[in-house]
Amino acid sequence: MATQTKPILHGYFRSSCSWRVRIAFALKGVEYDQLPVNLIKDGGQQSCVSLTVALSVPKLTEEYKALNPMQQVPAVEIDGTTLSQSLAVIQYIDETRPGPRLLPADPKARAQVRMISDLIASGIQPLQNLYVIQKIGAEKMQWSQHFIDRGFQALEPILKQTAGKYCVGDEISMADICLVPQVYNAERFKVDVGKYPTIKRLNEALLEIEAFQVSHPSRQPDTPDDLRA
Repeated sequence: MATQTKPILHGYFRSSCSWRVRIAFALKGVEYDQLPVNLIKDGGQQSCVSLTVALSVPKLTEEYKALNPMQQVPAVEIDGTTLSQSLAVIQYIDETRPGPRLLPADPKARAQVRMISDLIASGIQPLQNLYVIQKIGAEKMQWSQHFIDRGFQALEPILKQTAGKYCVGDEISMADICLVPQVYNAERFKVDVGKYPTIKRLNEALLEIEAFQVSHPSRQPDTPDDLRA
């Protein structure tokens, strides 16, 4: 049973995983507090960050490690517990808060949503993680472009089959929540998203929706002034 205490999101403005959770809260109309985890100050307040978050080598702080032993963002304090891993958080929000469903009732559509979400969250985004690309050195941009393109080459034909107005049919789902931050990352890494017309169309449609706008990295409490919309 959901409690009346506001959830607390520990995240970072440009973390794609944190953005997913912000979108879910916005879609559900859930008020929450944010405690930014500064991934640049003092080398970083956690230890495992995507390149899209910071290019500095972060160092562990024991305070954040106690909150999230995996030392990643986001971590969400909600209903007396702390959850990490964005897809687990999103599904918990969906199961405990009223509002539009983020996973469809139909088993086949629900499986498609999970398939697309996992493709992005497990098959594309982790390969841009700082811990990985530190090992790549000077080739980190080419590495990131390669694996985003590789993922999008798989995602595009899947979405051609599943998409209606949104990723799966005509209702916004967890798949859409995963898609938009990943396209944002792709654009930051100078991937030509125009090569993927279905992905491009869906992203443009979703960015017209208020929940995706208010949760955008350019509009967060910890967004640097020079990156604000």
